[in-house]
Amino acid sequence: MARFKILALMFAMVASSALGAFLIEENSITVTSPDSLKGTYQSSIGNFGVPQYGGTLAGTVVYLKDKPKGCDRFEDRTFKADSGGRPVFALVDRGDCYFTTKVYNAQQGGAAAVLVADSRTESLITMDSPEENPSTAKEVENINIPSALITKDFGDKLKSALEHKELVNMKLDWRESLPHPDERVEYEFWTNSNDECGPKCDAQIEFVRSFKGVAQILERGQYTLFTPHYITWYCPKAFVESKQCKSQCINNGRYCAPDPEQDFNIGYDGKQVVTENLRQLCVFKVATQLTTPRPWVWWDYVTDFQIRCPMKEKKYGPECAEQVITSLSLNPSDIRECMGDLTVDEDNPILKAEQEAQVGKGDRGDVTILPTLVINQRQYRGKLEKAAVTKAICSGYKETTDPPVCLSQAVETNECLSNNGGCWHKGNITACKDTFRGRVCECPLVEGVQFEGDGYTDCQAKGLGRCNFDNNGCWKETQGGVIFSACQDSYTGCTCPEGFTGDGFVDGSGCTDIDECSEKTRCQCPECQCTNKWGGYDCQCSGGLLYIHEHDTCISKMTTPSSKVGWTVSVIVLVGMVVLAVGGYVIYKYRLRSYMDSEIRAIMAQYMPLDSQNEVHTHMQEDA
Repeated sequence: MARFKILALMFAMVASSALGAFLIEENSITVTSPDSLKGTYQSSIGNFGVPQYGGTLAGTVVYLKDKPKGCDRFEDRTFKADSGGRPVFALVDRGDCYFTTKVYNAQQGGAAAVLVADSRTESLITMDSPEENPSTAKEVENINIPSALITKDFGDKLKSALEHKELVNMKLDWRESLPHPDERVEYEFWTNSNDECGPKCDAQIEFVRSFKGVAQILERGQYTLFTPHYITWYCPKAFVESKQCKSQCINNGRYCAPDPEQDFNIGYDGKQVVTENLRQLCVFKVATQLTTPRPWVWWDYVTDFQIRCPMKEKKYGPECAEQVITSLSLNPSDIRECMGDLTVDEDNPILKAEQEAQVGKGDRGDVTILPTLVINQRQYRGKLEKAAVTKAICSGYKETTDPPVCLSQAVETNECLSNNGGCWHKGNITACKDTFRGRVCECPLVEGVQFEGDGYTDCQAKGLGRCNFDNNGCWKETQGGVIFSACQDSYTGCTCPEGFTGDGFVDGSGCTDIDECSEKTRCQCPECQCTNKWGGYDCQCSGGLLYIHEHDTCISKMTTPSSKVGWTVSVIVLVGMVVLAVGGYVIYKYRLRSYMDSEIRAIMAQYMPLDSQNEVHTHMQEDA
């Protein structure tokens, strides 16, 4: 009875917060044969197994009428493809057993993927694994193939085609299951600090430990924007004063978590779990606000706390937690200040924000189960396992912006290694660019020089430096230490230099030396003697004449008498002009000096008598 009350209260708390929308994550199925079924159909991704995010899987559909629902074990090679044959997709009907049981049985029979046909006409739903069922926990853990739920109508069409002995081929496509708009992936991990919730908690703990390295590489390289989240529930007001709410909630029933052991009389309480959840949120917040932010330290704290402070060893709590915090060079007092007072009857801003974040917005559905991974606002479906999650995150990058970890052999196949992916290439330069979702053919940028073209059949270097790459396909030759090239950075294409003729391309006629002497295009004056050279010619003049290349003519090296007379006249004229100029200058200076003297004397006469003036005045007195 006590257990029933606990579960009823848990349901009330969960139901109170889960009022939003639950969205279905889909992948497409393209049927390539028979003609009557050709087209693209939608399916919902199973919330277990390993969806091939960012990739595709082609195969042939098989349906066994004697075991239509797949609830019984198949023979080991029932769905095993023959050597060289396509992978086999098992088609089973919904009903009579868990989805995970159907998929696990088909996997054991050799199926590469499983399609579950709905038994009723309705919208697609998400196939989930059963909650806390020990009998199926091992099945869920060992499912390593993808699965999808298809509509009843589509399932009926497939079964009808197979009944008429038609070969049904299709391709499962997950390339657009997650958005991939830019060069950074944003993802959230909804988790819990409780380590006593059974197989799901064990799987969650193992995932955090194994994925930590990849997560920190991506975060340090700024390839991702990661945010941890924690689900909390609130206690209905009618039960706030109950023993159950007081033991499972903080802040007067506002933020709650289920009792770890589902027994109020032993072990830890739900309020201790909520408190540690809040502490882990504050570790992340404080680490992101450091002078040198270290958001990735959250992964270190969570993994270290799981190892050093487990519930089983009775170490789960604030004392052990602060020892871990100190070991990671964080200040425990900063964390405590972030957490605030948990006994007051008021909202905690951090936990309130977590409750609001649980409600789906836009393309993201509500978060109602743990653990949940949200990548680029889409909920991840499938096994919480390092390789599978890494592939899902890698599928969220825009093509050609994938970080190195996504292009490692452990994560994806490099399609550029085989025949350059069918793209243009010359020497060690290729237009093939490997991405997580497949190769793209895009002319490269090499050593600052941009190649341009369609990327499939042609790429040409453009601009400065273009001739550094195999001379850009232009003719080039050296003789006697002299180099001639048909490639110039200042223009496109190939043009033979002066002295050569041809189209200038290595794959064409190249460039051939012009014999200027035989073609009588140069050195053709009567006194000239022409000698052809590679890339030019040499012209000598007879009779001591000098060859002028610009005018293709010969002139005498000696001066003539008439020219001497001309020079003499020129010199005499020049000297005469200089003499006239000097004379004129002297006269000008003399006249200027005389003028200045007279002006000065006139001015001085106004202020003092001059000698001549005194003499005149005396004579006038004597006459009187």
